Amino acid sequence: MLIFLVLLANYFHFCFAMVKNTGLVTEAKVWLKGNNGPGEIIRIVLDSGIGSKVTAYNLYNTFDETPDYLGRILFDAEGYWIYDGSVFSITEQEQLAKFIIDYVKKHMTSSELL
Repeated sequence: MLIFLVLLANYFHFCFAMVKNTGLVTEAKVWLKGNNGPGEIIRIVLDSGIGSKVTAYNLYNTFDETPDYLGRILFDAEGYWIYDGSVFSITEQEQLAKFIIDYVKKHMTSSELL
């Protein structure tokens, strides 16, 4: 199992996720590898008030007493996404979007996917 996680970390640039509610994808944490320095853990929270045609995930620092809002990633019905923020590089945005897509596919039934 450990070898699998190491390979996964090297390939996808993240190494783990923690789930607070496995029935619904409401919150997860992901290790985001930084471009020019150490990585950080990002808290991803489902924004349930956005509407039915778009799914949005708000992004926050994880361990700060008052976490900073880092932007959000929005997905449309076809699975296209866009980052709404200015903190992350394109590579980091892609890491976050890939994590969310893979995580949702793994933990949701086919009728509940993005």
